[in-house]
Amino acid sequence: MLEVFVLKRKDTKEIILVNNEKVVEYYDEAILSKQNEGNIFIGIVKDILVGMESAFVDIGTEKNSYIYIKDLLPKQDETKVDSASNKKVNIKTLVKPNQKILVQVKKDSSELKGARISTHINLPSKYIALMPNTPIVTASQKIENKEEQQRLIKLVKENLTPGNGAVIRTSAQGKTEEIIEDIKKIEAVWKDIEKNYNNDNTKKPKLIYKSQNVLEKLLTDLLNKNVERIVSNDEKEIQKIKTFLNSEKEYSNIRVEKKSLEYIEEVYSLEKQISKIDKTKIWLKCGGFITIESTEALTAIDVNTGKFTEGGSFVDTTFTVNEQATIEIAKQLRLRDIGGIIIIDYIDMLREGDKEKIEALLKECLKEDRAKTQVEGFTKLDLMELTRKHICSHS
Repeated sequence: MLEVFVLKRKDTKEIILVNNEKVVEYYDEAILSKQNEGNIFIGIVKDILVGMESAFVDIGTEKNSYIYIKDLLPKQDETKVDSASNKKVNIKTLVKPNQKILVQVKKDSSELKGARISTHINLPSKYIALMPNTPIVTASQKIENKEEQQRLIKLVKENLTPGNGAVIRTSAQGKTEEIIEDIKKIEAVWKDIEKNYNNDNTKKPKLIYKSQNVLEKLLTDLLNKNVERIVSNDEKEIQKIKTFLNSEKEYSNIRVEKKSLEYIEEVYSLEKQISKIDKTKIWLKCGGFITIESTEALTAIDVNTGKFTEGGSFVDTTFTVNEQATIEIAKQLRLRDIGGIIIIDYIDMLREGDKEKIEALLKECLKEDRAKTQVEGFTKLDLMELTRKHICSHS
């Protein structure tokens, strides 16, 4: 049973997704409100770095953002080269200093870097993610039925404005008229963004589109997952939730309840579950443990046998710990919304076939994750490498 709890406190709002009494996703809106991922800005080009094939762009934030040449080229021309001289396109032919450009934040700024931006816009809606001016239509890999994939691609191509593209979401399966209506709505949003951009002559950076808030994105992503109820302790939040749900008939079966903060904190021991989210060390049932350390460049996860000494042989013990660690890692990636490059240092597996089993298990566990993940497999150094996109981003 899927449930959403919205805890309104004095200085923040917490949003918790619970599946069968277990916390599977947690968001603190006070932190997320400072992020710009998914937002669309009018940016002003400041400096062009030819050697690095990038440019600095002012979008009105504390630090200038940066954009790579591939994010300036049309999506289908990212690898375009000059066939006569076999040289890459010069970034100076694409942008000039003080030029106005329409960009979307793809990765938030950090202490060391400004935000990464792109001219490749992505606007998520219920059944598709619209890609304006990018004539590519693909379906989510989670839609496993090939015939349904082809039907959906054909349907979306026939109803999109020529020149636009889309990624078809898993919630689109089995839908027809709903998808057509969804395309009309999200393309209308894009037309408003274009109009605001074209009519702005101030030559100043400006936010012109703010991405969905956490709760709206959560409910949109879980459209076909049958969320049973949403619980909040705040009357204003209750009214906002009801207004959003009433705007879409697909949400008509979701119950909305007001409960005290004490009730929400105590139900399913939510407060106790949430308190463990920031811990570096997570114990496994078998007595082993994993540690999670995040850096600017990547997240490193280490698997250890800890107190576990049972299991017969060393290879059996190793596999048991790695197996339980894999299940816990998939859970923690989602719970903490860990994004970017992730490296897992498993205990060395000497038995033939064990690494393949662990990789297959990891892929299976990640199917429950709403985020886009890509398991690259074991490297030459026997480290598992994968990537994951933040849930609270544009895509």
